Amino acid sequence: MKLLLDTHVVIWWLADDATLSDEIKARLDHEPDVFLSAATVWEIAIKQAIGKLKEPADLPEQIRDSGFRELPITSQHALAAGRLPLIHRDPFDRMLVAQAQCEDLTLVTRDPEIRKYDVALLQA
Repeated sequence: MKLLLDTHVVIWWLADDATLSDEIKARLDHEPDVFLSAATVWEIAIKQAIGKLKEPADLPEQIRDSGFRELPITSQHALAAGRLPLIHRDPFDRMLVAQAQCEDLTLVTRDPEIRKYDVALLQA
């Protein structure tokens, strides 16, 4: 199964947070097709710049360097995100939904709003 990580999932994984089940952690550690969107790194950098996230200062770089496969944002993704129903107002989450749909990925998330979209999900 090819996975795409929601931002909170990769943060929990990096922190070895108990919020993330051992099953999901093991899957992320061993599954070869785990993707990380450029939107996630962008979201973390913005949240740090506006003061919503503080430490560590190099969190965007840690996420970028986490070893997951990078998923760039394409114009196809942008069009799909822009055309999604306005269920979720967060542009980063909308991008992740669009990327998962376009690339046939399963989105790993705990966000209840994302469940309202027609997208394959793995509950984090």
